[in-house]
Amino acid sequence: MKILSIETSSNVCSVAILEDRNVIKEISNEDGNTHSIKLMPQIEQIFKETNLSLSDIDLLVCDKGPGSFTGIRIGISTIKAFCDVTQIKSLGIPSLMALAYNVDFEGYICSLIDAKNNNVYYSLFEHSKNKYTQIGDYLFDNISNITEILKNCNKPIFFVGNGSIVYKDVLESNLYKNAIFANNETYNKLNATSVAKAAFDAFCSGEYTDEKYSLSPLYLRKSSAQIQLEEKQQNGNINK
Repeated sequence: MKILSIETSSNVCSVAILEDRNVIKEISNEDGNTHSIKLMPQIEQIFKETNLSLSDIDLLVCDKGPGSFTGIRIGISTIKAFCDVTQIKSLGIPSLMALAYNVDFEGYICSLIDAKNNNVYYSLFEHSKNKYTQIGDYLFDNISNITEILKNCNKPIFFVGNGSIVYKDVLESNLYKNAIFANNETYNKLNATSVAKAAFDAFCSGEYTDEKYSLSPLYLRKSSAQIQLEEKQQNGNINK
């Protein structure tokens, strides 16, 4: 199965083609504000360098968030456009799940994405016998509340994502010896390869029909623009 995968929810714009779980080619550009400009040229480049085309692809996948609201929309709309033209099957992979696939640590893996102001996007997974199983839900919460949840684990936890860098001191002080961190910063970055591997496992397990793998954005919180609009509307109603 050939998979075309894109990741646009972070400051990394990444495109990859895999044969099952084997990487054929990956192209990344770490320039957070240019995904709308860089994505299509990267897709064209990867097809050219692999001598493949969209007609060779069996599965289209993208990261569905949480992350950059604009980036998520760019990725999902691109995959949907390809689907409309080709009728190729598609999946949307939560970014927190993709982060867990960055590491092969046997045991608990905690994905954390910094959401500013001491808040994070969070999910916990257990990796055993090449299977990643989610424990609990995808959450948006304060880092102090997340550490309280994790204190109940009592087992080593491998942290991935930029949230594990930003809040490393908080995690270490609360979890002490149970907190393990990546010694290579690439483990903390989202990439199209991990998105594709998560999609391949979901497809092979038959879980790809679940709503959690649909091409619907996973935001977990309201955008700043939406919050500001609601505040203006509320103030307007109060003034009346």
